[in-house]
Amino acid sequence: MADNILIKDSEKYGGQYVATRSFKDKEVVCSGSDPAKVSNEAKNKGIDEPVVFYVPDKDTVYIY
Repeated sequence: MADNILIKDSEKYGGQYVATRSFKDKEVVCSGSDPAKVSNEAKNKGIDEPVVFYVPDKDTVYIY
């Protein structure tokens, strides 16, 4: 079965937005509390289309 983990060390980024180069690349390029700032920071690092998403806190249930 394939791994469904989006990033490595997710506990470290709980409650933050993170940016990666792609869905296949699990390395976090930058993180923060504002998704727009995280996206801009990743673009400033040379990533044309960063993947930005929210990492929930560990053991917290979110209902959408």
